[in-house]
Amino acid sequence: MTELVDEVVAAALELAGGGRWERALALLDAAPGDPRIALAAAEVALERDWWVGTDTAGARLAAAEEAGAKGWAWDFLGLRNDYLQLIHPVGGSFQPGPWGKDPELLARLQDRAELLRRTAPGPAEAGWAEMYLGLIADNLRADREAAPAHYEAALAAAGRDDVLAREALRHLGDHDHDNGDHATALERWRRATALGAGAGRVTGTLSQQLLLAVLARDAGDEAGAVALAGEVRRWAEALGAVRVRDNAGGFLTGADPTAAAPSHPNI
Repeated sequence: MTELVDEVVAAALELAGGGRWERALALLDAAPGDPRIALAAAEVALERDWWVGTDTAGARLAAAEEAGAKGWAWDFLGLRNDYLQLIHPVGGSFQPGPWGKDPELLARLQDRAELLRRTAPGPAEAGWAEMYLGLIADNLRADREAAPAHYEAALAAAGRDDVLAREALRHLGDHDHDNGDHATALERWRRATALGAGAGRVTGTLSQQLLLAVLARDAGDEAGAVALAGEVRRWAEALGAVRVRDNAGGFLTGADPTAAAPSHPNI
C-alpha cells in the first residue's frame, strides 16, 4: 500500500505541475485514505490557487490535518498558503510598496519560516525555508537588500531539487535585472527556464519565458519580446493559468511585470 500511495502522490503532483489541477485532485480523491494523499491534495490545491486565483488550499489543509498529516510538510504548506494570501488575496491584485500591513503578522510569519529552517528534516527542506525567508523579505517587508542571501542559501541547499534551484535562480535573476546586470539575469533566467521545464512545471516555465521577453524588450528586440509574450499568453489561456495570462497581456500593452510587483514565485 505504501508504494501505491507514493506512486499516486507522485503522479498527482506531476499532473499539477503540468497545469492539470482538477485531474490531479480527482486522482487523489479517488485514492485510498492516507495522510500523504490528503497532504498532496493540499499541495495541488495551493498550486491551483496560485495560478488560477481560487481559494481552496485552506480547506484542503484542514482536511489533511484531520487525516493526521501534521508535521513539517504540513506546516510548510500552511506557511506558503498564508504567504499567498498576503501578497495575492483572492479577488485582489498586486500593489506597489510593502505588501504586509500588519507588522505583528509579518513577524509571526517570519518566525514560522525561521522555525521551519531550524527544524527541516533535510537540506532541501531547509533550502525551501530559506527561499521563503527571502520572499518574505522581498515581497512583504520590502527589504530588497536582505533577500538575495536567502536565495543564495536556497540555491546551495537545492541539491537534486531542480524546482528549488529554479526558484532561487529566478529570484536572484530578478535582483540582477533590477541592478542593471542583464547578462547575469539572462544566464540565470535561462537556466531557471530549463530546470522548470525539466521538472515538468508548465505554468512556471511560461512565467519564466515572460521574464525572457522582458530582457528581449530591454535589449531592443521588441518584435521578439512581443512574439514570445504572445505565445505565453496563448498557452496560459489554454491552461487556465489566468495570472500568467494577465501578466503576459499586461506586458503586451507595455507593462513591465518585474516593476513594482512581487517576484512571482512558482511553488
